[in-house]
Amino acid sequence: MLFISAFLLLLLSPIFISSANTLLLPHIQHLNVTHTIASLTSEFHYLRPGHQNFKKLELIHRDKLPAATPLNNHAQYHQNHNRIFEDRIKRDVYRVHKLIQKLSSRSETVYDTDNSSSRYGVEEFGSDVVSGMEQGSGEYFVRIGVGSPPRNQYMVVDSGSDIVWVQCQPCTQCYTQSDPLFDPSGSASFTGVSCDSTVCSRVDNSDCHSGRCQYEVSYGDGSYTKGTLALETLTFGDEASAVVVRNVAIGCGHRNRGLFVGAAGLLGLGAGPLSFVGQLNGGATGVFTYCLVSRGIDSSGSLDFGQEALPVGAIWVPLLHNPRAPSFYYVGLSGVGVGGGEVPIPEYIFQISDSGGGGVVLDTGTAVTRLPASVYVPFRDAFVEQTTHLPKTSAKSIFDTCYDLSGFMTVQVPTVSFYFAGGPILTLPARNFLIPVDEIGTFCFAFAPSQSGLSIIGNIQQEGIQISFDGANGLLGFGPNVC
Repeated sequence: MLFISAFLLLLLSPIFISSANTLLLPHIQHLNVTHTIASLTSEFHYLRPGHQNFKKLELIHRDKLPAATPLNNHAQYHQNHNRIFEDRIKRDVYRVHKLIQKLSSRSETVYDTDNSSSRYGVEEFGSDVVSGMEQGSGEYFVRIGVGSPPRNQYMVVDSGSDIVWVQCQPCTQCYTQSDPLFDPSGSASFTGVSCDSTVCSRVDNSDCHSGRCQYEVSYGDGSYTKGTLALETLTFGDEASAVVVRNVAIGCGHRNRGLFVGAAGLLGLGAGPLSFVGQLNGGATGVFTYCLVSRGIDSSGSLDFGQEALPVGAIWVPLLHNPRAPSFYYVGLSGVGVGGGEVPIPEYIFQISDSGGGGVVLDTGTAVTRLPASVYVPFRDAFVEQTTHLPKTSAKSIFDTCYDLSGFMTVQVPTVSFYFAGGPILTLPARNFLIPVDEIGTFCFAFAPSQSGLSIIGNIQQEGIQISFDGANGLLGFGPNVC
């Protein structure tokens, strides 16, 4: 029984092995097809506002939110997995296209803040995190109190952007959200930012109206928010054990458009000084950890800020800085592997160029990992060569490598690994690279070619893995825990 339990843990967990280790990388693992398909159509218990421990914020899928859907029928939309899949991929394609366009067209704006009182050295606190899978997105959500008294709001977690914002009254254009719109007139701590402040002068597309700073932010999928920049209080946790962070620079959005359905706004966790983690640490990214819950699991992931002790046993890799995109988290990827062996690719392919192009970004807002064609093609071909025992089927959306696994209970597949500069190797669980795209047993290799030299490690590949950022020391950690 002990051996069986250990074997199942090996199948379900990511495997971390250093290249200096004398052990060989495992070359096969198993995917539970029956369980994965069943999770697509299982009945979820929708999340309702409730108790949260201030040390850990809950991170959950959007399909648990009691929000309106494109079909105005939550149950009907949840059962239509084809619609969910198509919407999710459409949003993902938009995001990746805009990210590439943004990096290739201009330098990203660097933000600053003259609000010294908003720079905190706070104790550890956090939230559960939920996923936005159902609305066709790869987004995850946390629940945070905004204003004084605090009004609880669901907010999208985005490691690829900086500004924190919520939809606000009066709203001339707003999408549907789960909670009532935030009314700044009912908050004793809401203070507009003046037009001559440093914050306003460095916000991209800023404007001035009646002496107050107006902001405008566009996102990779074509979504945007426009409104007033302000200082506000954010509250984490319940009333008995709340952590209050005052004078956080946030956007009060009066015109908002996009696929944020359900959430009230966005919690930017990028590497820039105007992000939430940047404001907590005087303009420098501090320590935070997240664990994104795997698809179809009726549980929550987590988001933790200000951990005093970083996870023991994690595999650490350096974070890289790209002056052209200072808000993004770049990592030093050196290669990819299939079946325990590294795929032969040029050494320079993942490097950031002198002009700021290329490189590898870790992003919670992108669902599917993108790789340059010169990497993706040999990577995919190596996977195909080792899955000849599985019946192939036609391509699906952006996925060109798919299999008909209907009738299988479990299948044996080769391992898939990321090789990082300096030696660490991250081997993914099977569910993080072979994913269901319908309810009848079609599974696809969950990678896609990039339109440029930029590589993006998406949230599907991150699911279930504890990921830690140590901005002060420039390190990114994987593991050792799973969720």
